[in-house]
Formats: sequence, C-alpha cells, structure tokens
Amino acid sequence: MKQVYLDYSATTPVKEEVVQEMIPYYTELYGNPSSLYGAGLVAKEGLEQARERVAKLINADSGEIRFTSCGTEADNWALQGVADALQKKGNHIITSKIEHHAILHTCEYLQKHGFEVTYLDVDSEGFVSPAALEAAIQDSTVLVSIMMANNEVGTVEPVKELAAVAKSHGVLFHTDAVQALGNVPIDVKDLGVDFLSMSAHKIYGPKGTGALYIRKGAAIHNFMHGGAQEAKKRAGTENIAGIIGFGKAAELARENLDAHIGHSQKLRDYFWQRIQENITGVQLNGPGTAGRRHPGNLNVSFDYIEGEAILLMLDANGISVSTGSACSSKSLAPSHVLDALGVPITKMNGTVRFTVGDFTTAEDIDYVVDVLTKIVGRLRELSPVTGQEGW
Repeated sequence: MKQVYLDYSATTPVKEEVVQEMIPYYTELYGNPSSLYGAGLVAKEGLEQARERVAKLINADSGEIRFTSCGTEADNWALQGVADALQKKGNHIITSKIEHHAILHTCEYLQKHGFEVTYLDVDSEGFVSPAALEAAIQDSTVLVSIMMANNEVGTVEPVKELAAVAKSHGVLFHTDAVQALGNVPIDVKDLGVDFLSMSAHKIYGPKGTGALYIRKGAAIHNFMHGGAQEAKKRAGTENIAGIIGFGKAAELARENLDAHIGHSQKLRDYFWQRIQENITGVQLNGPGTAGRRHPGNLNVSFDYIEGEAILLMLDANGISVSTGSACSSKSLAPSHVLDALGVPITKMNGTVRFTVGDFTTAEDIDYVVDVLTKIVGRLRELSPVTGQEGW
C-alpha cells in the first residue's frame, strides 16, 4: 500500500543530514558541555555552533538563543518568566483566542494566580487586528503574546504591526513561531519582538528540542532552576545531540527557505485545485491560498460528514492527516480555532487539516485526491443528512 504523509504541521521526518550530524554526539562526542576537560569542551563547541545556526535562521545574536526541551516549554517560559519578572509593574496579559494550548493553558494558570488575561477576537480568516490590540492595552499590561502562524488554519499574523503597537506602550511582545519557523521568513530585528518560541521537530529536526529567543535586555525570570547551564538562564544538562540536530536543521532551513516555500505552496495550491475539481460541498478555512497563509497548510471542511471518519478511512489507505492540531486530536471538543473564526459547528465536525512538506510529491497529491473523492462519496451515501441544510 502506498504511504503518504500529509501532517507536516504535527511533526516532520528528520532529514538524513541532521541524523548524521547527531550520531557522533551519542557515540563518540558524548561529553558534558559543562565539564572543563577535553570531551566537555568539544561538546560545548558543538553546542555553541548550533546556537549560532539557530540564531542565523531568525537574524538574532547567538547570545539571545536559549535552548529548551520543546516549543511548549519556550511558551511557558516566556509567559511565566515575564509575569514573574514584572508582577510589580502589572498583572495584565493579552493574547488571542486562537493560540496553541501551550499559550492558552499557561494563561489559564496565570489567571488562577492573580493575573488578568484578555483574549482578542480574530476575523473570519483568523487575523488579529492591531486596532483591537491597541484598544485592549492597559496601564497594567506587561506582555502581549500572539502566534506568528496558526497551527490549524495557517493564518500568518501581522506580527510586525502588532509588536509595534505593544512597543508604543512600552509592553513586551512574545510570538509563538513554532509553526512559522522554516516556513516564513523571520527576522526578529525587523519584527521588533522581545521573545520568540521555536521547536526543532517542525523543521526536519529531532523531537525534544526547542528554543526561546530572548531579546538582550528584555525582562524575564528563569523558568528552570538548578545549575548554571544556558548562561544561568535555563538549568539542566543540555540535550546535546538534539541541539546539534536542531542547529543542522536550522542551517538547512535557512539555506533552502525559498525553495521550501515555493515547493510547499505549489503542491498545496495544486491539492486545493484538485479537491475543488473532484469534490463538491467543501470550504477552505483561514486565509485564501494567495494570502498570508502558511505555505503548506490546507484546512478543509467537507459538508455532511465527520472529519474523524475521513481521517480513519484515509489512514486505512496509508494516508496520514489530522482533524485539527496534533496536540488536541484526541479531544472530542470542537476546535477553538474554527470556533473563533465563526465556522458553524456542522462544518467544524467535517474538518480535516492537510499539511504538505519537502517530501510531498504531485503523485502523492493525485493518490490522496483519488482516495479522498471515493471516501467522501461513500460517507455522504451513508449520511442521513446529505443534501440537507443542517446535520
């Protein structure tokens, strides 16, 4: 059976060049980078080279990159670290209703500990309005956190404009760039952000490694306490092999960014074209494919049928997709992102997220559309509401 992976926003395969660069740090160069003897110094050298590679991908200084275990830790650190550092200044945080749960659940935690949180609405395509942010800022606001690219519908937010609004009020700005990294150009100096979260496994690197960009001088307290690793900012022996892999993946992402974006957009647009040609009753959620959208993201609602049924039947044909973000795919609750966009519950239930990547081919898309067309037809035959207005 042909196998087609179309869930690159959930995770990516680790590229061979990345694997090969990691292996020696498991077998030969296994020293602790905090050790002062030769083996430790070699590991430290590799660590700092990786830091420089990650920094170059977002045009940061290497001293502004702090490695974490994942993007979720980076998000938690940004929010809780700033809240701790500036709690005497204020207790108000602003975010959006379509953030990743790593942000939303951290905000809920902070609310239980005395902080106020404003959740900004988005428009029908998922965009946050700079004017709405301006209106929400209070004297007590200490942080704004708006993601760069949405993990479900692919909306690429106007982060530069949003950060400028925050800056005009003297408020720090964080962006969760886990989905954006390696998929859109990122220049932290141009964007004007103070903090930016990243994850290696979204850019063909290993799982278990992330990073937080911390602009030099930005107020933030430590999230992990213990030893003096990461310039005394994040305790714990570094995951050297994982970090080495992150560094190599970042280097490849920087070198191949334009080609990656072009390849992903071309296949994504071809995919959407073929779906529209072969299947009726479909709706694209989020921005149009010609707009500010993640180059590989295609979030589609199919009328009258369940997205989970589509997913399971595609899986039986060797095709891997998602009904939403991978982190919440086991939840029975409707998508909070689609809900915020105003998508009716009937369409939410029939939604599938497809994401293409570097190893996707046009032949893969043709196979998927052929299978998908049959699946949708079969499920609609079985649906008791096919052709009706509601479910």
